[in-house]
Amino acid sequence: MLEVYTYSSCDTCRRAVRWLRAREIDFLEKPIRETPPSAKQLRLALTAVGGERRRIFNTAGRDYREQKLGERLGGLTDTEAIALLASNGNLVKRPFVSGAGIHLSGFDETAWSAAFGC
Repeated sequence: MLEVYTYSSCDTCRRAVRWLRAREIDFLEKPIRETPPSAKQLRLALTAVGGERRRIFNTAGRDYREQKLGERLGGLTDTEAIALLASNGNLVKRPFVSGAGIHLSGFDETAWSAAFGC
């Protein structure tokens, strides 16, 4: 089952959910702050973006800034970065999609169209 992690106050998340529903794509919506993606899902997403950690981190978020991750991210191992994301949904770029061989972070209609074949 396709899982879509969203934040209810996020306009981008709402647009992504509308996009999925308009295309009649079945998914299970999960609140990203209360239920962050698993380490396994995050690892798959990291692989999907060629190991570019910044692409799965919410770099514009308060938690990212407060933890000074912009300065620290390069010094972390992939395991450490994944552990941070899995423990704090605020750090994950949203919406986050995982399942059915699809792993996406953020909403880009072109990328989503290619991933979903529509």
